[in-house]
Amino acid sequence: MTKPPVFATFGCRLNTYETEAMKELTAASGLENAVVVNTCAVTAEAVRQSRQSIRKLRRENPDAQIIVTGCAAQTEPETYAAMDEVDLVMGNTEKMDAETWNKLGKGPDFIGQTEGVLVDDIMSVEQTAGHLIDGFGTRSRAYVQVQNGCDHRCTFCIIPYGRGNSRSVPAGVVVDQIKRLVAKGYNEVVLTGVDITSWGDDLPGTPPLGDLVQRILKLVPDLPRLRISSIDSVEADPALVDAIASEKRLMPHLHLSLQAGDNMILKRMKRRHLRDDAIAFCEDMRKARPDIVYGADIIAGFPTETEEMFANSLKLVEECGLTWLHVFPFSPREGTPAARMPLLDRSVIKERAKRLREVGAKQVETHLEAQVGKAHSILMENPRMGRTEGFTEVQFETDQPVGQIVPAVISGRTLTNLRVG
Repeated sequence: MTKPPVFATFGCRLNTYETEAMKELTAASGLENAVVVNTCAVTAEAVRQSRQSIRKLRRENPDAQIIVTGCAAQTEPETYAAMDEVDLVMGNTEKMDAETWNKLGKGPDFIGQTEGVLVDDIMSVEQTAGHLIDGFGTRSRAYVQVQNGCDHRCTFCIIPYGRGNSRSVPAGVVVDQIKRLVAKGYNEVVLTGVDITSWGDDLPGTPPLGDLVQRILKLVPDLPRLRISSIDSVEADPALVDAIASEKRLMPHLHLSLQAGDNMILKRMKRRHLRDDAIAFCEDMRKARPDIVYGADIIAGFPTETEEMFANSLKLVEECGLTWLHVFPFSPREGTPAARMPLLDRSVIKERAKRLREVGAKQVETHLEAQVGKAHSILMENPRMGRTEGFTEVQFETDQPVGQIVPAVISGRTLTNLRVG
């Protein structure tokens, strides 16, 4: 009996977006009885989890072809090719190519022709196509890829070697896809990519991300809510800042790639901002948009980080008014400069990550308490759960229409979410 492909996805929203695109590509190709694992390379733990999952998937699908792709497959194909469970290792470019899947759909002979590895030089890729998918996750929110790759070389990051250099999806393609999604009933669109504030650098005239955002809001007037994913605050252009300040359909929620709060550590990370830049940006945006909510990525235990340096990261959480923290215990990635720096003891790294999360939990409580009694427009993701404009989770006591924006007054909270009813 034939079975449709099974997918397992690790890592970022862009990976999840690309898995949805691969589902459509495999369906069109006729590929059956296969397992596709879309890996993440951001930490050594992510690679370990993907390998563990592959072994489990092989036990559950003994007769299927197992195809491993994603950033970890791109950066270390030999790791997965050496696994007995794996039939084919596929790069990030190849996984988005319909022709690749069409060849696989015609039979297993194609895998033999590749000798089990189909990974080209990602740095030679110069374009990123917009893939028209019907959204994913819920029927309320859709994600649109506007950019891929990264031109920066932060000392801790392996992702440029998995994604290649920055490539932008042309504005017209982005606008057309959003129009298509709005016509299908989506009430919110999220712009996603690896380094979306670099959008436009490789396009004629080098338009900034703010131009794309304003163009979307102008040309798709029926789109109720637009949201942008993680940004590098130092690269926020004036048009983007103006849109955040003045466009109510652009949601007041920014996830910032901060990584640390100490200037020396930021320098050793090869970041492009100082702590005062981050604080000033957050203050300026809050003045322009008082309801704005910040999230941030912060690494705990970067090589050479002293207790005093770490204290600066702890203080940054309050000084920037951060709410949603993504805390990453430092994990050395082979091939990056940071992996050659003097490493801290793992127990110190874990303890600092714990302290950061505790500070983050207090910030969340403060934010939630401030919302009680306030009116919000809540986009429903399932009958009993939705999210505010600032992406705060809200639980309802009665069923609500999924995918619709429901006005409500917040009546209470828990430690992690808001309540209505």
